[in-house]
Amino acid sequence: MACAEFSHPAQITTSDHRVGASMFGYTNEPFSLSRDVRAVIIPAGEELQLRAGTNRFITQSLGGSFTVYIEGNLFRIAGSDADALGKEPVPPPEIPENATDKDIEEVIWQQLKTCYDPEIPVNIVDLGLIYRLDVVPGENGQRSVSIDMTLTAPGCGMGEILVQDAQEKIVVIPTIADVRVELVFDPPWNQSMMSDEARLQTGLM
Repeated sequence: MACAEFSHPAQITTSDHRVGASMFGYTNEPFSLSRDVRAVIIPAGEELQLRAGTNRFITQSLGGSFTVYIEGNLFRIAGSDADALGKEPVPPPEIPENATDKDIEEVIWQQLKTCYDPEIPVNIVDLGLIYRLDVVPGENGQRSVSIDMTLTAPGCGMGEILVQDAQEKIVVIPTIADVRVELVFDPPWNQSMMSDEARLQTGLM
């Protein structure tokens, strides 16, 4: 996560003309906000409002949310505000007809893989942050979802933001009536919990 001390090649310069050469090979895309929009400072997690006409660069646009660089700082803009950046919001997932609980669980895992660290292109599943996922059937074909997830560093300011992102990505799945995502810190996260792909992307392999 943004609060972990990874040795990775993502670099940000303080030049307004260019944000490094790239972040893990991702090209930085200029933008200009078409309206006021809420944003979260990375990694502090504090929310503020960016004004219409603000411009600089999109450094990451994975999973429907956006990381933007403005005047030497990184900010996260939610996918629901994609239009302010001139982007299309990601449509909700589709499920098979007469989907089983197993089908729904698979869709949930796919949705969780669209929740990305705001600084590096690694999702929370490959980072090893999801400890438990339960799907409980309810009445009228509705389901409840309960998840335990952790952070790479306790007290990270982006924790609640990632929890909210996970909830929002799951609640839009058809038949999901209730989602509960709880932050836990036992066992403590360590780098061995990351997938091989995540280790490669963060320079640990």
